[in-house]
Amino acid sequence: MVDNNVNNYFIPNINKVPGQKKVDLRDRLGGESSVKNQDEFKNLLKEQISDVQQEHGISLSVHAAKRLQERNLDIDTDEYFKLRGAMDKLRSKGGRDSLVITDKAAYIVDVPSNKVVTAIDKGSIQENVFTKIDSTVVV
Repeated sequence: MVDNNVNNYFIPNINKVPGQKKVDLRDRLGGESSVKNQDEFKNLLKEQISDVQQEHGISLSVHAAKRLQERNLDIDTDEYFKLRGAMDKLRSKGGRDSLVITDKAAYIVDVPSNKVVTAIDKGSIQENVFTKIDSTVVV
């Protein structure tokens, strides 16, 4: 025979558990100054992310993304590392607006901002004239 009183000690009746209460801690945590600190933290975090992206990542301009899609070009891992290596090499030589030619495509890149400005598929390279570039690298 099971004694219900003993079971109630081990398995409490969940109907008796108090409901969750929401507590506004803004008053206790500094009110408006806390919101100001949160904004400062968000801005600092955005700057840090931007710095890391600029130093280590490659971004695409809207134009480049559109050209990649139109020309069925895909920047896979291998292509990404070729571009990144080429940009590092160009940066060390003072390149700014440069042409990077890989076995898949040609890319016009803005070296200081690590940005691909446009992309041309390999079959169309010979038909194009590249202007306003200061350097070229073939990888």
